[in-house]
Amino acid sequence: MADSKRTRSRKRQSRMLHFPEVKGKTLEAVEVDPDLTVISIMFEDKTVLSFDLDPMLVVFPELGNMKTGNWRSIKKWPAVQSKPTMLRWP
Repeated sequence: MADSKRTRSRKRQSRMLHFPEVKGKTLEAVEVDPDLTVISIMFEDKTVLSFDLDPMLVVFPELGNMKTGNWRSIKKWPAVQSKPTMLRWP
């Protein structure tokens, strides 16, 4: 039987972020802000790769019926997303 080959979709691959500037650097420390607003990766050459986090809330409104004991969807509305608190990078 022939082996089936799986291929990754281009869409999924394009969503990955790569940081080639840090390739080969020696890691010194990783810090996570207690308020979960920043993750910092420090290297021995005194450079830092930081990730500023902007938590957002998404609400999925839906009206349902539970008369039979099982959830039955009656109507769904578009998702509502909170506004970001930080400015977006260009």
